[in-house]
Amino acid sequence: MSDRRYNSATALFSLLALAAVNNASAADLSIIPAKASKPPADLPLFLVTDNRVTFSYIFSGTDPGVWSRRPDGSISGKTEKQVYSFTHFDIWAYGTNFFTISMFKSGRNDPASPCVAPGVSITGGAADCAGASEVYGLFRSTFGWNELFNTKAFTMGPLNNISFEVGMDANTDNTFLAPAKRDVVAGLQFAFDLPYKGYFNVAPLAYWEFSNHNAFTQCGLFGPGVAGVTCLRDGNTSYKPTWAIETNYYMDLGFLPESMQFFSISGRAGWYGSKGDLSSPLVGLGIGSNSTATKIEFNSEPIRLTFDASKAVWGPKYSHLVDVWVAYRYWQNKFGLDHNASPGVCTIAGTGQSTNSCTESSLYSGITVKF
Repeated sequence: MSDRRYNSATALFSLLALAAVNNASAADLSIIPAKASKPPADLPLFLVTDNRVTFSYIFSGTDPGVWSRRPDGSISGKTEKQVYSFTHFDIWAYGTNFFTISMFKSGRNDPASPCVAPGVSITGGAADCAGASEVYGLFRSTFGWNELFNTKAFTMGPLNNISFEVGMDANTDNTFLAPAKRDVVAGLQFAFDLPYKGYFNVAPLAYWEFSNHNAFTQCGLFGPGVAGVTCLRDGNTSYKPTWAIETNYYMDLGFLPESMQFFSISGRAGWYGSKGDLSSPLVGLGIGSNSTATKIEFNSEPIRLTFDASKAVWGPKYSHLVDVWVAYRYWQNKFGLDHNASPGVCTIAGTGQSTNSCTESSLYSGITVKF
């Protein structure tokens, strides 16, 4: 495998390992697996296999519609989140595969069911609920054009390769809302080289959230309702297909003195188009009368600084065995909700005051161990 092929393949790994591709923060890795040479035909199909576990902490996470009032009357829509993740990445003869599964444990300002708000149950009575737990999984696979067509025609100048990309996301959450998102993506990935073993990837994709659950739309919660008109029989809805653009970058800080070459920077950004009305297909009555259009979602980690702790302590042989990192995370119109509207969720119905729960701006830090 050439260095250019290697850099292209590892770029997807960095993209997906850096926090959520869409609606949740995925496993948090930002490292480069060991280089591999192009093998003879009799060697195994998989050229690189890489497995890691991560513990990370989001200092000021949010969950849309979940907020509380401070003693001074101001609104708090923030909650801390502990994140436990497993990730798998491999390179094979024609591309890459990435899988991650993470559990997010929130503080009490994001309570589990039966609470619908901190200290408040669905009946309106007082309740003491633990913080919610969410499990989120995703995979992405690429198929390189240079490899599929046995050519170098798609490597020119800084362009490393062009690939087909496919993937899927799924989650479950024990809040009263009980979301259960299922989406698929498909499109292209363009991989470019940067200095110091770096790369930049951009992937224009088709995105379809074909199923999600919302307990507040389910028939029976606010009376019998009319299925398909004022409520949904099972609370599940399917949104319209839309577009997405996912980007990421990685670069070693190779300009530092040799004695300090333990640091790298990386980052990612994803834009997801409007996917239709939040309450579709409900119209006219009940929750449907308060429905609102979704907005373009922006989910990003503009910069992460990674310290290769194992290399610093034990030498280059142990590079990226243990990584410690700190990052900044910004997520606007979370889950496609309009942070300036969405009454009863992003704003308080009747007053329009923001609940401060549909935009996330937080410090984010963690430790990653390879095994």
